Amino acid sequence: MAGPQCCSNPPTLDPSAGAGHVVHLGGLSTYVVGSPDSKLAVLFISDIFGYEAPNLRKIADKAAAAGFYAVVPDFMHGDPFAFDKPDRPLPVWLKDHSTYKGFEEAKTIIEAIKSQGVSAVGAVGYCWGAKVVAELSKYEYLIKAGVSLHPAWVTVDDIKEAKVPTAILGAEIDDFAPPELLKQFEDVLNAKPGVDSYVKVFPKTEHGWTIRYNVEDEGAVKSAEEANQISLDWCVKHVK
Repeated sequence: MAGPQCCSNPPTLDPSAGAGHVVHLGGLSTYVVGSPDSKLAVLFISDIFGYEAPNLRKIADKAAAAGFYAVVPDFMHGDPFAFDKPDRPLPVWLKDHSTYKGFEEAKTIIEAIKSQGVSAVGAVGYCWGAKVVAELSKYEYLIKAGVSLHPAWVTVDDIKEAKVPTAILGAEIDDFAPPELLKQFEDVLNAKPGVDSYVKVFPKTEHGWTIRYNVEDEGAVKSAEEANQISLDWCVKHVK
């Protein structure tokens, strides 16, 4: 499934956005911000539009201000989804950018930051990236906590395999993860007493709202900021 919601409200990419800088990490160009001496890190995994989205980097900057070493890798390898390439519609583009490949590369990134002295990692993913977080969450040795925002392609079976504290923040209007599916996720998580969890559906929001909102829409900004604060709080609580 690759519906139009996945592509709505694309960001204006800016390679110079954010307070951090880009380094080569684990084989990928990666936006990093925060103290490299921090023992705690948060891995941010983008949607299909990639790591140069200003709103995404702004979220990473806030995590760094909270004491985390924040990393935002370019899982798209300089090839984020773009509307101006009619020969590469989303289903074609996804063949080159599978979430399985993203999961394998995320493991390499985690290994790289742990080799630098980081002892605990949280993962936050948006849309495409949420599927990668769902895969990472099946392995306690990889991450301490996972947050999925307006997830795409995440299944009930994925959630059944979650081993780490899991937060899922969804939109009321979402073809990929409608409220009915989020309720199934919540029921599965509630049946796992050993796994702390939090699930919330945000009213009057659409898929992608946490990073692809209109900055001049006060309601949209408020909902996005609330969701992103919940994500950060989840990492503060569990990534230790």
